[in-house]
Amino acid sequence: MRIDTKLFRQPWFVLGALTFLLHLWANGGYGIFRDELYFIVCGRHPAWGYVDQPPLVPLLAAWSYALSGDWLTGFRLVAALVLAATVALTAAFTARLGGGKFAQWLAGLCAVASPQLLAQGVFVTTDLFQAITWLGVAWCLVRLVESRDERWWIAIGLVVAFSLWSKYGIIFFVAALAVAAPFTPLRNAFARPWLYAGAVLAALLILPNILWQQSHGWPFLELGSTGVHGKNRVLSPLDFFGQQFLVVGPTLALIWGGGLWAFSFKPRQAAYRVFPIAYGLLAVFFIVEHGKANYLMGIYPILFAGGALFWEETLKAVWARGIAVALVVSMGLMLAPLALPILPEERYVAYAEAMGLSPKATSGENLKLSRLPQHFADMHGWPAMAQKVATAFAKLSPEERAQAVFYGTNYGEAAAIDVYGAGLPPAISGHNNYFLWGPRGHDGSVVIEIGGSREDHLKDFRSVEQAGETDDPYAMPYETHQPIWIERGLKHPLDRLWPTLKHYG
Repeated sequence: MRIDTKLFRQPWFVLGALTFLLHLWANGGYGIFRDELYFIVCGRHPAWGYVDQPPLVPLLAAWSYALSGDWLTGFRLVAALVLAATVALTAAFTARLGGGKFAQWLAGLCAVASPQLLAQGVFVTTDLFQAITWLGVAWCLVRLVESRDERWWIAIGLVVAFSLWSKYGIIFFVAALAVAAPFTPLRNAFARPWLYAGAVLAALLILPNILWQQSHGWPFLELGSTGVHGKNRVLSPLDFFGQQFLVVGPTLALIWGGGLWAFSFKPRQAAYRVFPIAYGLLAVFFIVEHGKANYLMGIYPILFAGGALFWEETLKAVWARGIAVALVVSMGLMLAPLALPILPEERYVAYAEAMGLSPKATSGENLKLSRLPQHFADMHGWPAMAQKVATAFAKLSPEERAQAVFYGTNYGEAAAIDVYGAGLPPAISGHNNYFLWGPRGHDGSVVIEIGGSREDHLKDFRSVEQAGETDDPYAMPYETHQPIWIERGLKHPLDRLWPTLKHYG
């Protein structure tokens, strides 16, 4: 059997393969992430929906953990594959737009070099499919414009439905495209049935999840309100775009900025103006509604493709193109240690300080941070925390162990016990979907809890004693150097108290 060597010269294949290999090497660093633990537990409780996300990623997380266990590289294999496919599709999308080999290499390298995209290949979170599905919608739109075949709206509906099963974020992209379309030749689609057929198809495919949300009182809307009204940082337009500059990659602003220009003023098809208009609408919306910088991340591979075409037409000399590629590659190499868990913690801290980046620089939430940024800090301390809780549990008498339960003040703590706490009863918590699972038959006779003061806990329990302390120096501040309490004799019936413990956010 002869191997077609032409494949090994195709930008989409080479860059996709390199991205996958890079993550095979890097994804085992540090430990499991807070949200990954939570998604594993959610996936063990299959449902059509959850308070804070649709079911696809939790199911993938639970299945991946069941197959790989604590081997993080195996657990995150899906994340590595999806990012590799995103990089490959970015280069292929550039070719679809008419870009030559230089443009394809440049756009694909941007997708590899962007710190935020690079990080998405590490974590099994709801951002997993965002970039590739937004890019998939753009691909279908381009095919629709090229072929004038309105049936591509059906393909768009399928891509949107798949994306919605992983995260609701594509709703904002689709809404922005819908508002932008009347300002482009795509306005004609509103007078034809295929656009509506695609929308109905997407709605039908996601209907079970919509019905779940409706039957539970639309908890995701309540959770979103929490983000707008206090959880998320309030960023000025300057701060918001400053974070875009950092998370996307400083030098890459020249590429995606070129994409905005090319799609706005020199589009190969007038319909492509829908992309920069959508970008502007999304940016304004997320600034006004206190969205995080990474909410816009899905659109950048599209802009990388447009920008790569712009620079391919602008830079004719080989040396000039070489400089452009070198700038992208050198920035990617410089920022990769900030996105991938590849440096020992102290070396990471020193490296970030040398670059003048504090953990707060790219944070989207109002939180006290450790010496590591939140996405790395939340990869520390969970197995040790579960072990310390197990030690406290072992100190109880057999009668008390039969009644005892761990109460997590957040889903990370509760999920750590459920994943790593062998021999412990399932944890309870009022945070997000744990609230819906309720107290699981416990009455509060004996509760193990992390954090808070003895005086505060004595308001609710008749006796409180300390049984240990969490102590990982790199974890988030509210998870380290925190007392572990054994609380006995809840003063109020837990089932009556439970509604007051609800915390969506």
